[in-house]
Amino acid sequence: MFYKGALMGIAVILVSQATFADFNSAQKAYNEGDFATAIREFRTDGSARSLYQVGQMYSNGKGVRQDRREAVKWYRKAAELGYAKAQTTLGLFYSIGEEVKQDKKESAKWYKKAADQGLADAQFTLAQMYERGDGVKQDKTESVRWYQKAADQGHANAQLNLSLKYDAGEGVEQNKEKAAFWYHKAAEQGLARAQFQLGALYDKGDGIEQNKNEAFKWYRKAADQGYARAQYSLGQLYDRGEGAAHDTREALKWYRKAAERGVADAQYAVGQIYYKGIIVAQDRKIALKWYRKAAEQGFDEAQFALGLMYDKGDGVKQDRKEAFKWYKKAAEQGLDIAQFHLGLMYYNGLGVKQNKIEALSWFQKAAEQGLDQAQKTLEFVGTRRVPLL
Repeated sequence: MFYKGALMGIAVILVSQATFADFNSAQKAYNEGDFATAIREFRTDGSARSLYQVGQMYSNGKGVRQDRREAVKWYRKAAELGYAKAQTTLGLFYSIGEEVKQDKKESAKWYKKAADQGLADAQFTLAQMYERGDGVKQDKTESVRWYQKAADQGHANAQLNLSLKYDAGEGVEQNKEKAAFWYHKAAEQGLARAQFQLGALYDKGDGIEQNKNEAFKWYRKAADQGYARAQYSLGQLYDRGEGAAHDTREALKWYRKAAERGVADAQYAVGQIYYKGIIVAQDRKIALKWYRKAAEQGFDEAQFALGLMYDKGDGVKQDRKEAFKWYKKAAEQGLDIAQFHLGLMYYNGLGVKQNKIEALSWFQKAAEQGLDQAQKTLEFVGTRRVPLL
């Protein structure tokens, strides 16, 4: 009886080893480019990971005609056997509606199965789905829980998103120290946005001890990867001489890089340098170009600067209507100096029909923000008979 049981045990072991060998030989054939042998042996093996590989071969057209519908069939077989990578892939197909009817709930189901097995990519995607309410009921707390699981496994994007949640207090109690911890983890893995965010915390001393040298280091890493906000912030540090020696030329270089990538603050900064002629020849036309780019993105200081140039005919043909337009845009955003100048336009009927009541309203808005010019104007405007210019 013992002898018979032993033989059965040996047989099980031999079958197990043979199955393992079949997968290995199939994988070896695949790696050597013998796809016909590979797909035959993967099918023969029949294990979940082999079935997944068959799906991959159909998906990528390796040794067979590319057929995503056939690929889904094999992914499903592997997924139903509990293979996490197949479950994630099936989740993706349902998410985008490729070769299956789009079904976000079905997608979430498969991602959840893979996430429960500890697959970091699935945990990250599931966290995103809870964050957006995509296929599941929106739940910011549950989202953070899954980001945490993936982050703990070293998933860089999960670490970044977890940092952002701690930074903003979204789905979790705000904690700047934890935000900095996870930004650092993601930054060390080379994520430019994490490097920028970490630099910003050091720059401001927000939740961690202020350190301009560290801010410079992390901004530079992100800037070198082309992260536009970091390029602008690096320019600021050079401009102020913080974390690095003061160098306006280097500041302009980084401002320009960020400006060309559409950062409004940087466009305004480049405009300022050309308007004032700092380390470059003064050039009102170039200044106007960069002010306009920033103004069109809604940057209030650039809108005011553009308005002022049109108001005075400075580097451009004087156009009071155009000046009024840009002053108004900036004023409506709450810029005190723009509110004051808009008040002047209404008071004197420049670029707009005269309206002293409207003028007083804008003077008042600027005065309430502490603008000295506006406060003094309100004191004397009632007795003045001459235009306020």
